[in-house]
This record gives sequence, structure tokens and C-alpha cells, in this order.
Amino acid sequence: MPSFAIEVPGEANPLNEDLLVRTLHSAASSDPHQIQTGTKQLQQWERTDGYYKHLQSAYIDTRLPVELRYLAIIQLKNGIDKYWRKTATNAVSKDDKDAIRSRLIQSCLQESEDGLALQNALVIAKIARFEYPNDWPDALSSLVQTLRSQVPPLQLTRALLALLHIVKELSTARLQRSRQNLQAATPEIVHVLSTLYTDSVAYWLPRLGGDVDHEIAAAMRLSLMAMKVLRRLIITGYEHPNRHEEVVAVWSATQQHLQRFLQQTETEKLALQLAKLHHEMAREHPAAFALLPNSIDLTLAYWSLTKAYGDSFGAHGTIQAALSNAKIGTDGDSDEKSTTEKLALRGLLILRACVKILHSPAQTFKLRSPSDKDEKLHATTLIRDHLLTPQLVQDVAETLITRFFVFRASDLRDWEAEPEEWEKREEGLGEDWEFSLRSCAEKLFLDLAINYKDLLVQPLLRVFYSVATPECEDVLFKDSVYSAIGLAAPVVFEELDFDAFIRDVLVVEVQKRRAGWNVLRRRAAILLGQWISVRVSERRLVYRIFEFLLGTGDPLNDQVVRVTAGRQLSGVVDDWGTKAEELEPCLGSILTSLMALIDEVELTETKMALLNTISVIVERMERRISPFAEKIVGMLPQLWEASGEEHLMKQAILTILARLVNAMKAASVPLHGLVLPIIRGAVVPGSETEPYLLEDALDLWASLLVQTPSPSQETLDLVPLLFPIYDHGSEDLRKALEITESYLLLAPAHLLSDSVRLPLFAALASLFAALKSKPEANGMVCNIIELAIRQAHRLGGGAAVEQTASDLVAVGFLGKLLEGLRGSWTAHCTTGPRAVHAPVDGVVETDYLSILARMIMGSLEGFSKAILASAPQVPTSQGSGRTSLDETMGWLLQEWFSHLENIGDPGRRKLMALTLTRLLDLPQQRFMLLNLQSLMTMWTDVITELRDGGAEDTISTPEHRRGDSLVYSALQPAADPHEAPEDERRREVMYSDEVHTLGLPGFVTEALDRAVAGQGGMEAFRREWVGNVDVDVLKGFSGLGVM
Repeated sequence: MPSFAIEVPGEANPLNEDLLVRTLHSAASSDPHQIQTGTKQLQQWERTDGYYKHLQSAYIDTRLPVELRYLAIIQLKNGIDKYWRKTATNAVSKDDKDAIRSRLIQSCLQESEDGLALQNALVIAKIARFEYPNDWPDALSSLVQTLRSQVPPLQLTRALLALLHIVKELSTARLQRSRQNLQAATPEIVHVLSTLYTDSVAYWLPRLGGDVDHEIAAAMRLSLMAMKVLRRLIITGYEHPNRHEEVVAVWSATQQHLQRFLQQTETEKLALQLAKLHHEMAREHPAAFALLPNSIDLTLAYWSLTKAYGDSFGAHGTIQAALSNAKIGTDGDSDEKSTTEKLALRGLLILRACVKILHSPAQTFKLRSPSDKDEKLHATTLIRDHLLTPQLVQDVAETLITRFFVFRASDLRDWEAEPEEWEKREEGLGEDWEFSLRSCAEKLFLDLAINYKDLLVQPLLRVFYSVATPECEDVLFKDSVYSAIGLAAPVVFEELDFDAFIRDVLVVEVQKRRAGWNVLRRRAAILLGQWISVRVSERRLVYRIFEFLLGTGDPLNDQVVRVTAGRQLSGVVDDWGTKAEELEPCLGSILTSLMALIDEVELTETKMALLNTISVIVERMERRISPFAEKIVGMLPQLWEASGEEHLMKQAILTILARLVNAMKAASVPLHGLVLPIIRGAVVPGSETEPYLLEDALDLWASLLVQTPSPSQETLDLVPLLFPIYDHGSEDLRKALEITESYLLLAPAHLLSDSVRLPLFAALASLFAALKSKPEANGMVCNIIELAIRQAHRLGGGAAVEQTASDLVAVGFLGKLLEGLRGSWTAHCTTGPRAVHAPVDGVVETDYLSILARMIMGSLEGFSKAILASAPQVPTSQGSGRTSLDETMGWLLQEWFSHLENIGDPGRRKLMALTLTRLLDLPQQRFMLLNLQSLMTMWTDVITELRDGGAEDTISTPEHRRGDSLVYSALQPAADPHEAPEDERRREVMYSDEVHTLGLPGFVTEALDRAVAGQGGMEAFRREWVGNVDVDVLKGFSGLGVM
């Protein structure tokens, strides 16, 4: 029968409880159309009053199907995050909140379904985080009261579940107030829970040994839940747990119970909870841990358990049998961590925390009062004198090396069965050391080696010398000792001749072709990676070892060995001591092996690690990589296509391309055909890859421009894509500005063409005003404008500078610049209580004035027109009417001269001196001659400084200098014959700068001669202008011999 139902828009359906239930039925059905319709309707109701109250009603109604109730409580839980805050848009109303809160606890206690009870407990915890104690003061007390009452075991368990999640939420809250509220309620809760815990344990513990009936199992669950809450409360609810009697009582009880729990398989979960409590106390409250009763004995007990477990950790006999059969890992052992292993791990973690208490107190203790300092002293004394004794330290170090550094049968089986996954897991264990027994053992050993060097180095070396011979065949023990030597490299390097070990032992051992020696080959790669930055002189030999380990000709170089060698080679090559000429003989073979290995492995993470090794090699080899560039680039398109949505791989490819371009310099031009389309695709606004690849694409773009001898049309076509990036800010903006500057050096004619110039200036103008408070970014924008003016002058002389200045006026750039300088002048005219903060100052103001200086040096007429055109845009005391050049130059020169003393760079000071001197050539000289005293003061200071600074004598000649140390001779050849093309362009720009081509003394002399002539001769000039100059200023200037 056809359906004539009409779908009404969601907002047209009035919300009521019955309709909500029907909608939940639709959303929970198996029909995709109903799911879509129901889900859409629920989303519409999210912002409707009563929605969350009705969701709770649906959850509470036990007549409804379980899956529907699940959907209701999950919708409620998700809505709390979005709409429970009072400040949230469409926040849940106060009446609805009151209604929901009033039913929370009771619905939790009566819930029989475990999964639903968990979701409801999460709802209670989220609301408590927002509302306890202000709007929901009895959130904790109501649950505590339930725990005190004679209620069924199920309600006790539900109350503990809700309490557990409330404690989790409040203890992880960012607001200190939330944690303080929890701490205020903690003592009472701990008292109730500790009683509940001890009473329940006393009930079921004597009854273990036979069949566990329902009542005993319920009591055990109760004890477990109570301890979970107690553990978190004791750690987060007290600043000084050892000072509270209820904590001391619980602590003592846990020690009594732990030994009993370890004897029963039914109590393993509870034993692990106690171990977590002990470890977290040592980590979070070090002084309290040491001072709580019997903590030293507890730690020693953990060590005894750990040491005993070590006897079976590396099952030597089993593995040796497997090795002798030329096949590793035939004997099985469980992949699942046993309870004993987890407890042994906690034992190592506690020991490591104790080492930190004693040897890293600054990072471990929080000292707020004299009593805290006394407790710290007492705690460290206890641990030093009674725990970390020389005997224990030696015992721990020996056990770690001989037991926990040794591979297990399961490790070796996984090596053979899933080599790539096993290698990746082993590589990542260093980061997850708190969850891996071997990795934790390595961390603890390193702590001991560093802090007990005098005690451990000689015994370690004796063991090392006993196995570090080609005759020693105990592969796994040798591997564990080499592991220790690698970890302890920073400690033992002065006592061990590692170069002799490489030469006499390691070279021989890596070439042995016996079953199981691939274990040693893997260790050799790791060991060399650990020692390379400490002390290794035999670099050529190291590279040959890696060349051998990466080769596929030997069956013992299995995938694990080769991938490990490929990973470790990255750090070896990246070390500061790497010399390209030493690596070069092995380079071809190593690169071929790495590229073949990338093709062989399947995991993206492994491919990226190996690609990074090639990338590091490219960077260190520089121009020597050129013969191999084609082969490297040839594998990248396939990797790019295969990566799909894996943007990390694409980022790695962009990085290696950038390094190739930088390494090959001008020879990288053949790569442009591959690189330019990738850059375009990554930087186009709105593209799918832009958010992920933009940063790396900008690095590649910048490298390409730096290393390009001459621009191609495809390179120039990318310029418009720069301007939208200016709006991104942060590092993207910095890189985009660097690229813009590179374009001005590479292709100034294109950047200053009519089609590009105005959009560029407009984009920079929109940035300019916002960067006053960011000197570095502001400086980059100003440098670009300054360079544009200079390049315009070089290409088209004064007319081009005049056009550039006119464009800067048109886009509002110059107006904003003058407005900032005018604001600073106004601020500097105020003093005392009415003083105004200058909008631009310091280096920012220097950058502003440098732009004006370049205009003046390029075209006086262009500068005058630009100032007159921009002046009306600058607020003045008379408003914004027409302003004369004299008036504008009056305040501008006053600010300019006053700022000179804040300029420290000699080149900038000279530029300002040249510029202000050049202004004497304006037809309207009067406003300059009115500042003749300031000019003479400036000339005296700057010329004296230039005559004293002979730093550039090596590239200057007396006839060019004429008393000016910043005047350079003709363009010097490059110091580096393999310099980047942009370095040459920058050198040409520097040598053509007026700062380095014009001698200031002669420039001043010529300008003064023209000014004197313009005033009717020297007599008239002295009478009209020089007579107004201070005698001392005139005397100092006359001593220069300029006039």
C-alpha cells in the first residue's frame, strides 16, 4: 500500500514526550531513511526548551527498549557539553536543569543495566562539574548518605559508580576552584569509603578458596569500586596526604591486603588498584610517599616481586633452543600482559619515582612552607639511607641488564611473523615507557647510570668487556649488554674506547652469518645511533656498516634489521660531525637500498621514517646529491599518489623536495616542472590540501625562488596566490613576506608591472596598520616596500619612483605611515601626567622613516607630491583640510631629528643622514635651513662615527671612502663558489645601495655648496642661517673639514 505520509519540517513539529519517543524509535531503527529523518528531528529539537528533560524521562522509563534508552541518555550526555553552560547559546533553561537534577541520583541508583548505569553516571559527573557546589550542593553528600545507609548491594555499586565519575571530573577540571571544592569534601568521603572497603574485604577475604558465590562476588565488586574512588580521592583530594589519619589508615590497610591479594587469582584486579595507588602516591606526592608508614619496606617488596618476575621474563633456555634450530621464536608465550607483569612494571615505576625524589628534587617537590622543606629533607634522607643503598642500586642495575633487557620468546616470534609491525612497536615504546616493562627498565637504568656513575660504570664495563669479543656467542645476553652501553653512552664515554670497539669487534660481529645474529645487527644500528653524538671518530667505518646493514644480499639483513638501520641512519647523518666527503663513497648504495626499502614496506609511518632519512642525507650532502636527484625525485610521484588522504606523507615529500632544491641550488631548475604544480595545488585558497600542506608548500616555494637563477613564466604566475596568504597571520605570513621579497629580487620588473604592483601594494597596505605592535612582521613589510622603491629606481629612475610613491598614496599605505609618525610626534610633545603613548616607536619608527628615505633618495619630486597627496589623510589640530608641504615637513622633520638618537645601526643612521641632506635640494629650502643646527649636529655625529669605524677597510679604498667606512669598492666575488643565486642578487643590491656607494662627507659638501649658492653666496648664507647655529655645534661641525 503506498504511503501518503508528509514530512513536516523539524521546527514545525511541536515537542512533547510521546513525539520524542516515536522519534527516538525512528533514529534507533535499522531503516536508513527513518534513521536520517529521526536524527534530523532530534538535531532540530536540541535548542528547544524541554528537550533534555524529555530525554531523561525516556531514559528513566524502563518499559522502553534498552537501545532506545541508550540513545536517549547518550543524547542527553552530548547535550550537556553543548548547552548546559549558562553562557551557551540556547542554553538549557533553569527549570529544565532543576527537573533533570532532581531525578539524576535516584535514576542512577535504580538502574539495573550496567551500560546504562555507566552513561547515567557520566551525565551526573558532567553536570556536577558545572554545578557543584553552587547550584547542586548535595551532589556528593546525597551519594555519601546512600553509602552510609542500609541499601541493596546494587544501589551501593551504582552510588560508587556515580561518585567515581564525579571525582574524575572534578579532579581533572581546569579551574582551581573545582579541585578545591573536591578537597573540601574529601575527608568525609574517604572516611565513609575506607569503612566500606575494609568491611567488605573483611567479609569476603576469609571466604575465598572455594567456589565464589553471588554474594561474595558482589562484595568483591564493592571493594574494587570503593578502592577505585579512594585511589583518586587520596591522590587528588589532599595536598599532604601523609598528614591525615584517614589516609594513613587506608595506606596501612593496602599494604596488609596486597600480600593476601597476590595469592588469589580472584583478587588480581584489586591488587592492581593498590599498586596504582602506591605508584601514583610516589609520583604525585613524593614526600608523603616516603613518610607514610612502611613505604620503604613496601618499595623493597615490590622490587622483590619484580626481580622474581625477571627470572621468567627473558626465558633464556627457550630462546636459545629456538636459536640453535636456526629459527627464532617457535615456542609460544602469551601476548597478554599477566597481572604479575603489570605489578612488576609498577614496581619499576615506583623505584624510578624514588630515584627522582632523591636526585631531581627541584622537579619533584612543591615547597610552599617551612614544614614542606622539613618533610622533603626527611623524605630524601629516608630514601637515601634505607632504600637506594649501594647494594640495592647494584642489584637493580644488574637485574635490569640481565633480565629485563633480554628479548622474550614472544618478541622474537613477532619479529619473524610481523617484522614491520614489530619494528614500529619497538620504535614507539620509548614514548610509552610507562606501559612497557623493557622500556621502563631502560629509563630506570639510565637514571641509575647518571646518578650512580661511580658505583655502576666499572661493573658495567667489566660485563661489557666480557661479551664484547667476536668469540662470545651468547647473542641475547650480548644484545642486552650492548643495550646498556648504548643507554649509558653519556656516562661511560670517557672510560670506553668506542672507536676501537667499532673497529675490532662490531665490524666482525655484524658480518657473522649464524642463526640469531640478526638480533646483533639490529642492535649495532641502534648502538651507533646512540653513540654518534657522544664520541665516534670512525665515521667512514660507521657509514660502511650502515651500507652493509641496508643491503639485501645477506639473508640476516631481514626487514627489521634494514628498517632499523634506515631509521637510525637519520640521526647518524644529522649529527654535527658528519662530513659530506666521508659519506659520499657509500652514498649511492645507501640511497638505492633506502629507496628499495621504501617500496618494500607497507606501513605509511615506516615509509615516512625512511623518507625522512633520505631527506636528512639530501640536506647534509648539499650539492653532492645532484647525481642522485633524478632517482630520488623519480620515486616521489608514486608515493604522493599512494598516500591518498595521508597528508603527513605529502608533507614529508614537500620537505624532501625543498631540501633537494636547496642542496642543488641553480642546478635544481629541472625539478621545477614537478615542483610548481604541487605548490600551486597546495596554496590555492579553499583547496582540500591547503590546511594540511600550506606551511610545507610555502617552504618549498621559498626555496625554489632562492635557488632560481632566472624566473620562468610558471614561477611568475604563482605571484597572485601570495596575497590571500597575507591574511593568515603567524608563520604563514612570515613565509609569504619572505617569498614576496625573493620575487622582488628575482623578477623586479614583473612585481612592479601595472598588473601586479597595485594588488601587491594594496595587500601590504591592509597588513600595515595592524602590524604596529609586531616589530618583526612590520619590519618585513617595510623592507619589501623599501626594496620595491629601490628596484623601481634601478629599473626606471626617478620617474619610476614617482609612480611607485603615487601608488602607495593611492592604496592608503603612505597615509597610514604618516598618520603613525604624526601620532608619535604628538605623543612626544606631551609630558607628565598628560603624556600620551606613541603609536609607533623604536625600530618600527625607524622602518617607517626608512621608506620615506628611499623615496627621497629616488625622487625628490615624487616624495613632495606623495607627501602633499597624503597629508590630508593625516589628522591635524586644524582638522583634515588642505595642508602645505611646509607644515607637514615641519612636524615630520622635528620627529625625524628627535628619533635619530634612537637608531643604533650605522647603515640606517647614514641613510637618514644622506636623506635629510638630500632635502636641501628641494626648491623650498626654507624648512630645511630652519633645521640647520639639527643637520650640523647629525652630520658631526654620523661622519665622526663613519671615520672611526674601519671595520670595512678590507673592502674599501681610501679614494672611495673619503672618510666613510661604509663605502665599498667594486662588487666583490662570492666567498662561496657554490652560493645560492639569491645570495648573489642580494649582494648586488647591497653594493648598489647609496649607503655603500656615496661617501657622506663629500655628499654633504656638495649639498651645502648648492644650498649656499641658492642663498646668494657664503656671506649671505652665514648671515642668514649659520649665525643662528649654536657656537659649540658650529665648532664641532667645522672640525670635520666638510664646509
